[in-house]
Amino acid sequence: MKFDFKKFLSYYKPYLRLFLSVLFCAIVAAVVTLLIPLLTRYITKTVFQGDLKDMPSQILKTGGVMFGLIVIHTLCNLYTDYRGHAMGAMMERDMRNELFEHYQKLSFRFFDEQKTGKLMSRITNDLLSLAEFYHHGPEDYVIYSVKFFGAFIILLNINVRLTLVVFAFLPVMAIFSFYFNKRLRIAYKTSKEQIGEINSQLEDNLSGIRVVKSFANEELERKKFFIENDRFLECRNNIYKNEALYSNGMNVFMQLITVAIIVFGGIGIVNTTLDLADLITFLLYIGNLTEPIQRISFITQQFQDGITCFERFMEILAVKPEIVDSPNAVDIRTVQGHIQFRNVVFRYREDHDEVLRNLSLDIQAGEYIALVGSSGVGKTTLCSLVPRFYDVSDGEVLLDGIDVRNIRLSSLRRNIGIVQQDVYLFTGTILENIRYGKPDASREEIIQAAQKANAHDFIMKLPNGYDSFIGQRGVKLSGGQKQRISIARVFLKNPPILIFDEATSSLDNESEKVIQDSLEALAANRTTIVIAHRLSTIRNAKRIVVLTENGIEEQGAHEELLARNGKYAHLYNMQSKI
Repeated sequence: MKFDFKKFLSYYKPYLRLFLSVLFCAIVAAVVTLLIPLLTRYITKTVFQGDLKDMPSQILKTGGVMFGLIVIHTLCNLYTDYRGHAMGAMMERDMRNELFEHYQKLSFRFFDEQKTGKLMSRITNDLLSLAEFYHHGPEDYVIYSVKFFGAFIILLNINVRLTLVVFAFLPVMAIFSFYFNKRLRIAYKTSKEQIGEINSQLEDNLSGIRVVKSFANEELERKKFFIENDRFLECRNNIYKNEALYSNGMNVFMQLITVAIIVFGGIGIVNTTLDLADLITFLLYIGNLTEPIQRISFITQQFQDGITCFERFMEILAVKPEIVDSPNAVDIRTVQGHIQFRNVVFRYREDHDEVLRNLSLDIQAGEYIALVGSSGVGKTTLCSLVPRFYDVSDGEVLLDGIDVRNIRLSSLRRNIGIVQQDVYLFTGTILENIRYGKPDASREEIIQAAQKANAHDFIMKLPNGYDSFIGQRGVKLSGGQKQRISIARVFLKNPPILIFDEATSSLDNESEKVIQDSLEALAANRTTIVIAHRLSTIRNAKRIVVLTENGIEEQGAHEELLARNGKYAHLYNMQSKI
């Protein structure tokens, strides 16, 4: 991906005044650093050669100036360090907000193909490194440029030949630096990708820790994690090897420069082309001249790390959301709930097989229908097309006569409630999780929703009632309790269209009966689509649609389908024998 320099600079715009003030202080601090050796030269070369009576006062005055410069230098460094880091943190916050907002816009298809750990790494580790680069990058560049070129100009004025001796080393150093810059950039990018793999492995393990322990597979998980961790170690070792070669190579150059100054400076003193005061000043300035070169190793590391992080940041931002509002999208206000699938074709990828092929289905407003069939025939996929979690490959899905692609996503999904088999509850309290269905709901509304979902009684038996903390993903609740919380959430939302995706298939019989009563109460006077695993739970459905790989095999009421002795009767009889 081509580096977007304009986009990179755009994050400075909200903080331009702060950025310029930080750079100004950095320049002042660098200039002060250059002035102190000049004052030392003034004392050794001018004051010491003047009148002995005036010498103490001149030294004191010069010392006072030097003390004042040190105070200025300290204040400038304090401001640069504090406010510069604050600016970097604010830019990090802005970029993290932008990336998180972009994550919310991306389609299910994107998340189907991504590892959560890698996405987390980009929004945490990458942006933390990038913030440091945004702060230190320009600041270090300005400071060391001022020091380097300032020292060069001053040294030229002291002794041209000795300065040229020093700069004779620079072309070789530049070639050396360019070579290792390239190697470090590749190494850092590989390292970033590998830490994403580790995060993904860790996220999988911690999220599924109960499955790990139930199968006694701690050793298997340990081996898997150790393999990824060893790969990360290899990446880091590659970085450290290149950094060591680079920094030590630069140190060799620095030592050679110092030796050259001592040798050629000594010759200059012998030949009276250089005096001792100038040699001392020259040696003092060499620190300012060589420090930028010595710091190139750190700056290069920071630069490569920052560029890599920004490229990874832009890789995600470059992903275009597949499911977006059309230019002429409309809001729907009064929804009847008439859903039509017309010649729907769907595949998850262009090169994948079709999951749905020329499927047509008409669901009347307020109708309660059930979808049954073997796993993999497209029941969940069909339901996912209604709220536009995916878009059809061909054909159309209509809601009250309007193609769902012409309805604003927020408006469409606001009118659809979904209860899934795998309930997801957020870390927090029961009250907060139910309120997710309607963020501005009052406590009274939440309690009413819980009562309708047959959840109020068990909630009140908890130590803190509705304010009870349920742990990550609701681990402190049973499967039936979590399911009732999710139903209460949908009751609170109060949508005209409902989708139940095998909402009771994993529950025991007692919990299933309670949940089934709640679902039927919720479905009253709403368009309802139920994906059923247990066929005994859908006998009351107005219409049962049997899906196979060939599409809709048959449809009708429970008794009607049993009388036909077809696919549905076969499935029902198989379950009855179990």
